[in-house]
Amino acid sequence: MRGEARLAAGSGLLFVVLFVTAMVLLARAPHLDDPDSAYTAFYAAGGDTLFVALGLYLVPLAGIAFLWHMTAIRSMLDTLTPRPSGMAHGLNLLAGTIFVTMLFAGTAAVGATAFAASRGGPPTVDPGTARALTAVGYGLVFVFAVRGAGMFVLTTTTLLHAGGVLGRAWAVVGWLLGAFLLLSVTNHPAALLVLPVWVVLVAVAVLVHRAPAPDPAPVPTPVVES
Repeated sequence: MRGEARLAAGSGLLFVVLFVTAMVLLARAPHLDDPDSAYTAFYAAGGDTLFVALGLYLVPLAGIAFLWHMTAIRSMLDTLTPRPSGMAHGLNLLAGTIFVTMLFAGTAAVGATAFAASRGGPPTVDPGTARALTAVGYGLVFVFAVRGAGMFVLTTTTLLHAGGVLGRAWAVVGWLLGAFLLLSVTNHPAALLVLPVWVVLVAVAVLVHRAPAPDPAPVPTPVVES
């Protein structure tokens, strides 16, 4: 179990670094509520489009790290007693997959215009087209990816708590963070930092957790012949 715990913690922390860096870089692109003039000025200057494109390249690396983290967590859950609930275990896998898929699609839409501009695209960008792509990306990330992340947080927290890895206080924090992701209606980029906070919490928990020692094997009673 220690090997799975170290892999889960290490891949989780790697995901946090890559994900936060990617989101900070992508946030340099004009936001959905910015005026058309902000879109025109951003793409006319051209300098920041390179940073947005770099953030776009980091997103798949963050997603791959998350898949490693999810797989390691699931392998660790299989070693716990009692064994995890089959339904929660299945929902956990589906929720993590939905999060990564929607994250990839949404960030691709948000960064598409900047990516094209950084690769020598047309000198002028239609603000309406750029805003439409941003709207698609925001919808995929903040409506679908964030909900998948919320379900992943809720199911993983429940399974780790049932297996004795997370104490009651840590589990309550995890459930509150998962509920926020599942029910939140904000599209502020800061809301995406809730998932990395939870991943750090879980990484620390699995590293400090010590599985109980197995019960000693019963000593056979010698047979005394009369």
